[in-house]
Amino acid sequence: MNIDAIKKGYVIDHIKVGNAMKIYDVLNWNELDCQVALITNAKSKKTKVKDIIKIAELVDIDFDKIASIDPNVTINIVKNNKIIEKKKLDLPRELINIYKCKNPRCITTIERGLDQIFVLTDKENNIYRCKYCETNLEK
Repeated sequence: MNIDAIKKGYVIDHIKVGNAMKIYDVLNWNELDCQVALITNAKSKKTKVKDIIKIAELVDIDFDKIASIDPNVTINIVKNNKIIEKKKLDLPRELINIYKCKNPRCITTIERGLDQIFVLTDKENNIYRCKYCETNLEK
């Protein structure tokens, strides 16, 4: 299968298999007015298989949201058919208003205006916990 190269935009590469759709959903890319290609189970020399996302425009991207799902991705920024920059992501120390706490007894379920804050507690295993009740984040 061939997916055409893009003239300008982003190629999000080295996504762990199964995470491309999560990234697409969390970032609401179904609302974009440009072409978005999700490629799953693509062959990879490093990991045997990977997912890839191609976006055919330079849109605003929340890199923290992507890193919270898969910190090992590579973001390629493309202009004039050439990669002009490659970005590696780091796990953000906090995730604010990206996910909601699943604990029904958490203060965030009662207090409407309270920010949903998750703090990175285990970088090696990509584990975040609610700042208020310490419930593990389930992505």
